[in-house]
Amino acid sequence: MHIYKADQEPAVRSLGPENLLLKGATLKNTKKINGVAVYTGMETKMALNYQGKSQKRSAVEKSINAFLLVYLCILISKAVVCTTLKYVWQSKDGQDEPWYNQKTQKEKDTNMYVKMFTDFLSFMVLFNFIIPVSMYVTVEMQKFLGSFFITWDKDFFDPEIQEGALVNTSDLNEELGQVEYVFTDKTGTLTQNNMEFIECCIDGFQYRHRDELDGFTVTDGPVSKLQQKAGLEKEELFLRALCLCHTVQVKEDGAEETPGDQVDGVDGMFPQPEEERCFIASSPDEIALVKGAMRYGFTFLGLESKNMKIKNRQNDIEEYKLLHVLNFDPVRRRMSVIVQTKSGETLLFCKGADSSIFPRVKPEEVERIRLHVERNATEGYRTLCVAFKQLSAEEYAVADTGLREARLALQDREDKLMAIYNQVETGMSLIGATAVEDRLQEEAAETMEALQGAGIKVWVLTGDKMETAKSTCYACRLFQRGTELLELTVRTLEDGRTKREDKLLELLRDYHRRAVQDAPPVKAGVTRSWSTANQEYGFIIDGATLSLLMNPPRDADACLYRNLFLQICQNSTAVLCCRMAPLQKAQIVKMVKNSKGSPITLSIGDGANDVSMILEAHVGIGVKGKEGRQAVRNSDYAIPKLKHLKKLLLAHGHLYYVRIAHLVQYFFYKNLCFILPQFLYQFFCGYSQQPLYDAAYLTMYNICFTSMPILAYSLLEQHMAIEVLLDNATLYRQIAKNAMLRWRPFLYWTVLGIFQGLMFFFGVRFLFSNPALQDNGQVFGNWSYGTIVFTVLVFTVTLKLALDTRHWTWINHFVIWGSLAFYVFFSFFWGGIIWPFLKQQRLYFVFANMLSSVSAWLVIIILILLSLLPELLLVVLRKPRGPHSRQMKRRLPSSGTSTIFMLSQTASTHSFSWSD
Repeated sequence: MHIYKADQEPAVRSLGPENLLLKGATLKNTKKINGVAVYTGMETKMALNYQGKSQKRSAVEKSINAFLLVYLCILISKAVVCTTLKYVWQSKDGQDEPWYNQKTQKEKDTNMYVKMFTDFLSFMVLFNFIIPVSMYVTVEMQKFLGSFFITWDKDFFDPEIQEGALVNTSDLNEELGQVEYVFTDKTGTLTQNNMEFIECCIDGFQYRHRDELDGFTVTDGPVSKLQQKAGLEKEELFLRALCLCHTVQVKEDGAEETPGDQVDGVDGMFPQPEEERCFIASSPDEIALVKGAMRYGFTFLGLESKNMKIKNRQNDIEEYKLLHVLNFDPVRRRMSVIVQTKSGETLLFCKGADSSIFPRVKPEEVERIRLHVERNATEGYRTLCVAFKQLSAEEYAVADTGLREARLALQDREDKLMAIYNQVETGMSLIGATAVEDRLQEEAAETMEALQGAGIKVWVLTGDKMETAKSTCYACRLFQRGTELLELTVRTLEDGRTKREDKLLELLRDYHRRAVQDAPPVKAGVTRSWSTANQEYGFIIDGATLSLLMNPPRDADACLYRNLFLQICQNSTAVLCCRMAPLQKAQIVKMVKNSKGSPITLSIGDGANDVSMILEAHVGIGVKGKEGRQAVRNSDYAIPKLKHLKKLLLAHGHLYYVRIAHLVQYFFYKNLCFILPQFLYQFFCGYSQQPLYDAAYLTMYNICFTSMPILAYSLLEQHMAIEVLLDNATLYRQIAKNAMLRWRPFLYWTVLGIFQGLMFFFGVRFLFSNPALQDNGQVFGNWSYGTIVFTVLVFTVTLKLALDTRHWTWINHFVIWGSLAFYVFFSFFWGGIIWPFLKQQRLYFVFANMLSSVSAWLVIIILILLSLLPELLLVVLRKPRGPHSRQMKRRLPSSGTSTIFMLSQTASTHSFSWSD
């Protein structure tokens, strides 16, 4: 970009990622900026690289489609059977053209195959109500309205950020009850991402702050140099590096924002004393390091016109001209600044991960620092190494020219910048290292323990050092004291005698033998609480080894490597993947997601580096942390804290799944009960496509008569209290692997529907064996027959739902008994008035005339009781099972019929809404 100013030479400035303002960005510390629009519309990098999110579909939707195919086959078979029998019956003498129903000439001239096809379509239309087409609409309404329960849950409200849970998609509500693998980030997810400077190491000596001393106090050092300090010059150089090597901004005095530090524009939640300065940074680590330097007398005052000001121990102001910032990225894992002192010296300060810094400093300096870095990592602290280099005028001139040219390059800019960065950041002197504590999230250990108790495998995917991540896993109880750790890292692969690839395969086979082949078989659902006699294994792998495993040499069998790795992980109680790049996190999730059995996966993270795995998993959870809102925006659900994941899965997920499973099964069941008598009636009407029910009943059955009870049930039902579900995580396993929508419960519901359909039809037919059912000797006709069958049907399917209801409210009473009362009222109203817009009125006075017969009353009552007898026997004879039977007096029926506190849908009263 060329900048022209009056009386000045035009300046050329590069535009890079650091200059990019995304949608919704807020200007801070400046009133205005000069902006330029680049690559707009479909030419944006996002549009060019956009491949579209993979459509996430729940297991329930797949089950619905499978069941629908079964019922479609039933529909076609019914139509085929009736069409075939019709022509078989008409082939007999006198049946095809009786004397009272002579065919017209047009009918005689019609082709027989055309007539057969027309009859087939007529039967398809007659029986089409068996297909619950509107169920898809109903399920979508249930998911949409059900998602509000998560948003409204007060337990998800976090007073610190004044926000609750967020639902970005409602299509996966029930999938929360089917999770088998949880992939979690560490920093900001398992931990608070609230960094506190603990200690530092300068030139091999450890320093820890004590208030009673003037700055530093030495707690330990190398064994041969205990109770010694580094030189004053080294101490001040180290503190200057902390004050200069960052991108922190100081909040202006008098700013309207509330006091507190900010990360990515999110106000810090921990108010600072007035004498402390307030900072804005892209990462909490940077704020912690700047504050650590403040403790020891070096204060960063801010950046003004490319001049960085710091106040030293003597309260003197030092100014440094900021020449270049070598930005941090996940690949380099370090950042640097090049500054110039007032005396004209050019200095480079660099900080980053030990694996990134150690290869770029003098080897003799590494050992003095490595001991402290490894010890701090083992204690669970986040470590960074700090290095320094003085650039000569020639070196800086070369670096400055290279950086400017690379930043102005229109092609391969990133590669050219990386080459310059690597060229400049070599031959540095290692000054020291820092240790920052990132405390565990509230109730993180309890949450992880509950998830494992629910039979969910937990994997930790992090970019941190192995020692730091391992310490966090122990603190979260993912690893126990008795857990044997199987380590597959660069350190374990270092063997001078064999190649890395051979050593990798050797270790994989050894771990597979120990964790898989020699391990006793574990029963499904058994967790560490009940299998303490068996050895538990924890698996650890790092990013470099994973790259080797995912991309083995050409002569190696890639599938063998992955299969061994997967089997080891699946037989481990917990898996830790450290030093992971964002893309590697997504690769891990994809590999597990596509493994045998297609397990349901969930990824949870709080930062932009977690977006890839959040998008890859079946369910993505974003944590509203301190690393911006990228994860939240790309997630399916967002929660303020990790502890909320427990209730989201064990309570909401459980309830959502059970309710929607019951809803689906009930839909198919009540439509089968509805259409089976219609099918049987064809055997007694000469296969003439004569409907058994009136057209008004056909339309109103799924819209009014049976819609509201299942709707209220889906909204309000609780088959088990939420407290019980949270206290007994093992209950989550009862619904694992789509337990309530398997073929066995589906077969139960189908058999129940067939039984009741047969009972309705043949029970009423038995009544009609004596046609004189009225006091005056008049007989009932076919519409009376159908009305009695329909009355028994409506009352039976509604009372079946009442038997399944475990949690009664006034709304349940109102809709269940109200629906039955509405049916009676509608039947009297529809048949008691002559409607002028109807050419024929089949049910005129039929319902009232039917109820005048005592025999009809008796048959209706007896058939309802006989139809519900199997359910009544199940309720009476069923005994509580399992270790928690006292707390679960109201368990799931054996058919998988009860539901929970979620929400089905409330706006399903449109036409053809309930299973047309």
